[in-house]
Amino acid sequence: MHAATERLLRHFLESIEPAVPLVALWAHGSLAAGDYQEGRSDLDLIAVLDSPATMGDWRRIKAVHRRLRLPLAERLHCSYMSRQELDDHAAEHITWAHNQIFRRPVSAVTRRELHAGARVLYGPPPAGLLPPVSDDELTRFVRTDLRDFWLVKAQERRRWLQDVWVDLGMVTVARATVTLRDGRLISKLEALDVLAELGAPEPVVADIRARRYGTPAPVLSRFRRGRLARAFVRSAIRRALA
Repeated sequence: MHAATERLLRHFLESIEPAVPLVALWAHGSLAAGDYQEGRSDLDLIAVLDSPATMGDWRRIKAVHRRLRLPLAERLHCSYMSRQELDDHAAEHITWAHNQIFRRPVSAVTRRELHAGARVLYGPPPAGLLPPVSDDELTRFVRTDLRDFWLVKAQERRRWLQDVWVDLGMVTVARATVTLRDGRLISKLEALDVLAELGAPEPVVADIRARRYGTPAPVLSRFRRGRLARAFVRSAIRRALA
């Protein structure tokens, strides 16, 4: 039981449900997959609204998130999908993440995660509302994400000096490789083991594991880590797409 997490989720639901016409609230990612690390993992949520969001809803959603003052509130991310747009993969939904409000689609990976085992916080489960994701849709999204986003970002040096890019880039490539190869989704913890199988540099994998799971951290400069991570991500993406 993660007391601070449960308290935040309960308080968030009590705050958001009166503010907007809420149909359901689901958790996905680490919180649903059993790999959640309190204080290290993000809380990834999907809210389903009864009708398309208005500008008034936008303002109320923003206000609710800004008023959250409990521990871990900065890690709570939520996308707001109207039930009328649940079948539209290209639709951009109001999203609060990293202390900002903006619009973005809900990916095929997130949709598949929700069907595979969402944690239902309010309302009916995804199976009763959200259309399923076909294997072709999932594969197409993963390949496009690797080619058009991650391979492009791996050409830039400066961002790979940051923990978040090293961690997310390495883990994403491992998870994507398994999805394209086997058609299944894996957790971040499983991805670290897959990285070793893929020949990822051991000090970088150990560095990621230390931040996420509190294991001993290797002595590794940010410059060397970034260089190793970028090189591996580029080569792993090319192998996955071949």
